[in-house]
Amino acid sequence: MQAMLIVFMILAALATLGVLARGIIIMARGRDIGGQQSNRMMSYRVAFQALAIIFIVILFLINRQG
Repeated sequence: MQAMLIVFMILAALATLGVLARGIIIMARGRDIGGQQSNRMMSYRVAFQALAIIFIVILFLINRQG
């Protein structure tokens, strides 16, 4: 169970990094005039960060109990 949570946490962190890099590339190109793609990437990044934090909290709770 713990190993699976660690894997999910790492995957969520890597997804956060990927979305962050994609957002930076979109901004650097300067083609997103309205900012819609940048806002979407920001929302995805926040969601993946929240998911990673949830996995960390669950992992701490499991380790605390047992």
